[in-house]
Amino acid sequence: MPDKLLKQRIAELNANNSALPAVSDDKEKRTYSIEEIQQILDISRSTAYLLIKRKLFKSVKVGKQIRISKKSFDEWLDTF
Repeated sequence: MPDKLLKQRIAELNANNSALPAVSDDKEKRTYSIEEIQQILDISRSTAYLLIKRKLFKSVKVGKQIRISKKSFDEWLDTF
C-alpha cells in the first residue's frame, strides 16, 4: 500500500475511533491470563494449562491467547 494511501487510511481509522467511548481504567478486570493464574497459584505454566484442560473454570481462546473468566476462577478458588 503506498504511503499516501496508508496515511489516509490511518487518519480515517483515527477519526472513527475518536467517536468510540474511551475504555476506562476504573473498570474491574474480567479475565485473567495464563501468567496471572500462574502467579496467583504459584504454579508452573504446564500446571496452569492442565487446570484449564480439566475445565475447572471457564476459559476462552482469543487468537493465540487463552483468557480465563475471573468470576469462575475466583469462585473455583474460593471452594478451598
